[in-house]
Amino acid sequence: MRTPFCFLLTSILLVGQMRGAEQRQNAEKAPKTDLATLLGVQNDVQKLLPQVRPALVAIQTGGGTASGVIISADGLLLTAAHVPGGPGKDMRVILEDGSVTTAKSLGLDKATDAALAQLKKREKPWPFVKLSREVIKAQPGEWCFALGHPGGFDKSRGPVLRVGKIIKQTANSLHTDCVLMGGDSGGPLFNFTGEVIGIHSQIWENRDQNVHVSMTPFLRSWEAMQKSQVIKIWGVGAGGYLGVATVMSDDVELEVADVIEGSPAQKAGVRAGDVILSVNDDAMTDQQQFTATVRSKAAGDTLKIKLRSSGKERELAVKLAQKPQEDSE
Repeated sequence: MRTPFCFLLTSILLVGQMRGAEQRQNAEKAPKTDLATLLGVQNDVQKLLPQVRPALVAIQTGGGTASGVIISADGLLLTAAHVPGGPGKDMRVILEDGSVTTAKSLGLDKATDAALAQLKKREKPWPFVKLSREVIKAQPGEWCFALGHPGGFDKSRGPVLRVGKIIKQTANSLHTDCVLMGGDSGGPLFNFTGEVIGIHSQIWENRDQNVHVSMTPFLRSWEAMQKSQVIKIWGVGAGGYLGVATVMSDDVELEVADVIEGSPAQKAGVRAGDVILSVNDDAMTDQQQFTATVRSKAAGDTLKIKLRSSGKERELAVKLAQKPQEDSE
């Protein structure tokens, strides 16, 4: 079961405490990390924290608290879409030093829980951090760290930092074992070069299932979000459209079950019965992987698809279009 981060009004409990017997058992099974590695991680984080901390903010809206991160000198702010809930919403923003300003939400990608907001204009530039434009290269096992204001802004405590590792990556999200709590929602996940790679979105019951929106949907939907648009369906202002239905064959291969008339796939020569071997040189092993690959691309992007039919292989270049309906890839 998953739940969005709730906006907590109560004070934070001890950060880093183990979450039940199941978590302790999982921790015992986790690979051991040697002392030298841990000391190296500590040194890296100590160097990065002063650089990134000023860009972290606490957000108050609707009587609750969340987090966000400034990503431009003119005050563009990333957070989770469920924090403002819609475009044009006024939010109270608390900066690192405790000073207060305001922000207005711009666009949202509700399909992925990504949101963009604009801080109130001021003469001097805002402190900001850089976005990772190569988050797709992040690998399971890589170190990362989360920042946020769990339980709300507390000047005496300051922002709370949690170090962890990437567990897995999907087309639009990162899963980590960083310990997160209510009030962290919308806060940043950093790599060890100090770039934002994700925004805290959901906390799951198991310790290794904390979910962060990756930078992929932010970058893909950037123009639409700046225009205060709300993206509710994949492909409407965001992901691309191919136009095929797939099944797993008796031979456990990814097979094209149907091709939608007039779709990019049909125009490129994809046929029902084709076996999909790879997309952009990445082998396709199941429907979930294929769907995620297509949805990670924008309208106008070209996919290189390798197919097999009647024992013969062929390769097609398919230019994705805008997606006309919710249930197609």
